[in-house]
Amino acid sequence: METFVVDRVERLDRFLAEVLPGQSRARIAEHIAQGGVLVDGTQRKAGFRLKPGMEVRVSPIAERPVQPLEPVAIPLVVPFEDAYLLVVDKPAGLSVHPSPTSHEPTLVHALLARSHSLSKAAGSFRPGIVHRLDKGTSGLLLVAKTDAVHRSLQKAIQEKQVQRIYRSLVRGVPSSETFTIKSYIGRNPSNRQKQAVVRQDAPDARLAITHCTLIRRFESDLYGMAASEIECLLETGRTHQIRVHLSSVGLPILGDPLYGVACASMQFQALHASKLTFRHPVTEALITLESTPPWSRS
Repeated sequence: METFVVDRVERLDRFLAEVLPGQSRARIAEHIAQGGVLVDGTQRKAGFRLKPGMEVRVSPIAERPVQPLEPVAIPLVVPFEDAYLLVVDKPAGLSVHPSPTSHEPTLVHALLARSHSLSKAAGSFRPGIVHRLDKGTSGLLLVAKTDAVHRSLQKAIQEKQVQRIYRSLVRGVPSSETFTIKSYIGRNPSNRQKQAVVRQDAPDARLAITHCTLIRRFESDLYGMAASEIECLLETGRTHQIRVHLSSVGLPILGDPLYGVACASMQFQALHASKLTFRHPVTEALITLESTPPWSRS
């Protein structure tokens, strides 16, 4: 049984969706209804309002196979690896784990083809997966080899001790060299595949904060439009946060099919997890890794 200490006022189901990124909101709600979650030792409903300091205990969530998990020999770039964890530089177009709507090989299939153990803390169908990147987003991703390391990394992410910096190409140029986007994000009421900036009192509103820095401007003839490269530091980690935030301030990401703008030279959205800093859960070494965005590689 996993235990989490609440650090903010939040609905029970939303809190668990963030600390258990490998589980869908529907599966979490079902698990709560079945009595698999205790708040300070008491069963609560999915909409129960958590307060800081409360203890949430979650029994193992039974996995439902969505596709066969067989090893697939997909080449991976691994900038860091030891006996406890590895960091993968995920290519755009590769899903992190299987889903009911796709039967293509995923990062999980590629990890299973490697000769080492993987944690099972996120469930047997998401071995090793500590956090996620969208299919179309490339860049650095943490993978745990043991359950103890998995839980330590997950706790560090929850407590904002893991720094994740992204690079993006956007249409337009911001008016300031540095700026912060702070808003509430929730489900788009007209398209369930999308998130949107919503009012604070919306049913599923969650505060999202993104710190942005202008890296460089591009001439209009390079991408067929005025464009710029922006670095984004996440203070919170909401679904599609950077994509929604940049679009909301008139800086849509190039090649993003949901929130951005079409770009002939971009097969996938120009969003890349470029820098990852974390404290190793076993050796306690401070590790910083950097990855060059695809559009800057020669």
